Amino acid sequence: MSYASGLRSPPPPRSSASSPRPKFDSDLLRAYMKKLLSSTLQTSAWPDAKERDRVKGWMKEIGERVKERMLEIQPRGFKYVVLTQISENRGQGGRADIVCHWEDGDVVAQEMYYNDSLICVCIALAIA
Repeated sequence: MSYASGLRSPPPPRSSASSPRPKFDSDLLRAYMKKLLSSTLQTSAWPDAKERDRVKGWMKEIGERVKERMLEIQPRGFKYVVLTQISENRGQGGRADIVCHWEDGDVVAQEMYYNDSLICVCIALAIA
């Protein structure tokens, strides 16, 4: 199609310069998350109905510690979101997917831990 017709603008020129956005080391975070989930939950079991507040406490502790680690890795230039879910393991199957529209500097790190009693999924997003 002709650009001269005025119906369509020419595409903007692409810069060959590297992005000024900071880089986030997701591999470093993923290793931390794996160690954290294992150390926090390895001796844990799904609590009775009267003690379900313990699960909330585990999720809050994991989420806060992952966010703190993200701030240590890259203190500026990102917005951070941490999602933590802990469910009872009854041998059920499960599947989780995430679809996002990313900018070049955005990253996601996901880690899962399970034992005979519970399943934990932690997803951390660093959004530039």
